[in-house]
Amino acid sequence: MPRVRKGAARTKARRRLLRKARGYFGTKSRHKQQAKVALMRAGRFAFRDRRARKRDYRRLWIIRITAACRMRGTRYSVFMNGLQRAGILLNRKMLSQIAIEDPSVFDGLVETANANAAANAA
Repeated sequence: MPRVRKGAARTKARRRLLRKARGYFGTKSRHKQQAKVALMRAGRFAFRDRRARKRDYRRLWIIRITAACRMRGTRYSVFMNGLQRAGILLNRKMLSQIAIEDPSVFDGLVETANANAAANAA
């Protein structure tokens, strides 16, 4: 049996790797080893940041709701507790959108939350 070398397969693998690294700066887009390292690193950041994005958005929504509550003279924790006791099951994303786009509806939610929080506290 003749010895088989990886000529075509190796070239194809290198091209596939460099195609994924297209647009990277300097040698990271031209040299196989540098591209491989850059792709591994980029993959780790992408994996981490897909999870971090969810945390960041939740934090943003909470900040927006807190600001809207303070404008109406209540606290975020009291507002959320009152909504929960009233059985209003809106998530934080929807609450922040309502606070921005329809303040009159948010006023009603705050009143409902305050009424339920006060009724259960007494």
